[in-house]
Amino acid sequence: MAPHVSVENQIPADLFQAMVVFIEQHPQWDQYRLMQSALAGFLFQQGCQAQPVVRHYLDGLFRKPESAPPCCK
Repeated sequence: MAPHVSVENQIPADLFQAMVVFIEQHPQWDQYRLMQSALAGFLFQQGCQAQPVVRHYLDGLFRKPESAPPCCK
């Protein structure tokens, strides 16, 4: 498993509120999975072809809730 790095960031309140609403409506997602998917999607769309980025991008698109690790359900 890849190592994890904690990141602290400030985001606009309205964007945060949209994230909270999304997570409430999609319990298989959490803030960590959402941010990982968003970052990987952005990097991929900007042309990053690094294998780990592509893998995270595709996992964010196709991972089913039942296949999520126990920590992320």
